[in-house]
Amino acid sequence: MELRQIRCFATLAEELHFGRAAAMLSMAQPALSLQIQTLEKELGVQLLIRSTRRVQLSKAGEVFYERCIRILQEVENSSSIVQAVAGKDVNRITIGTIYPATFGVLPQFLTKLGKRFPDIQIHISSGSTDAIVRDIEKGRVHLGFIRPIENIGSLRWQSIANERYFLAVPAGSALAEAEKVTMGDLKRERIISFSRSNLSYTEKFFFDQFRKHGLLDNVACSCDDTLSLVSLVSSGIGIGFVPEWTKDLPNRSFLLREVQDMSFTIGLGLAWNKDDPTANRDEIVEIARSLASATRVSGSR
Repeated sequence: MELRQIRCFATLAEELHFGRAAAMLSMAQPALSLQIQTLEKELGVQLLIRSTRRVQLSKAGEVFYERCIRILQEVENSSSIVQAVAGKDVNRITIGTIYPATFGVLPQFLTKLGKRFPDIQIHISSGSTDAIVRDIEKGRVHLGFIRPIENIGSLRWQSIANERYFLAVPAGSALAEAEKVTMGDLKRERIISFSRSNLSYTEKFFFDQFRKHGLLDNVACSCDDTLSLVSLVSSGIGIGFVPEWTKDLPNRSFLLREVQDMSFTIGLGLAWNKDDPTANRDEIVEIARSLASATRVSGSR
């Protein structure tokens, strides 16, 4: 069994399409088919279930794919370890990030990372906390800016910041001019909320708050992301709860108001695999810690 065969199968297992996989591997489709056939013959099992319409992994193929990912990651880690021992700097890194981090700590982190490793190649991948954690565990992402998680196994998380949520209201509206705002005041308003099949911790919190205060019938509009929500608020369609980073959006025509007796804060931090030599370098972890310190200092003013 050759490493090239393992890479070919892993790519095909992810794409489940011979044409796309061949293109990603920069090889002809017949050559890819031959590599897979040779691999199946050597293993003595069927790795793929082929039909005229689609390609699927067999049970044996699913198990072998997980093994291939570990092998390829171990090969990459071995290379990184040897380079680290030789004193070579990181040359490429993939960073996963949830959307709020792109407006807050990510730019600061990239600036410091670029100064420490001026020749580094950086790829940014956006996604949910759960998806980024899975990619970190599989070695596809080296670092992730995500919501709080537990340190389980080789997974590590460094707290960086805490985000407060405020009520976004249209500029010039009655709530924008009010001396104070309570949850009872929202009963006279149209509420904009999130609508997703799997509610995150944040979204579930506000859904429970709306139900607790009898506001579910006031939810008149829904959307899938924060920028859409603030756009709807700016257009005067309604009001909605958004993270504090939205105050830095340019040309905004909405205001953030604090609601009495309704406080919500959620953490943001950096996650990595302690067994990943690229992510676990002391310099990179120290950069994360410096961001945490800077955030605490600025937040105390």
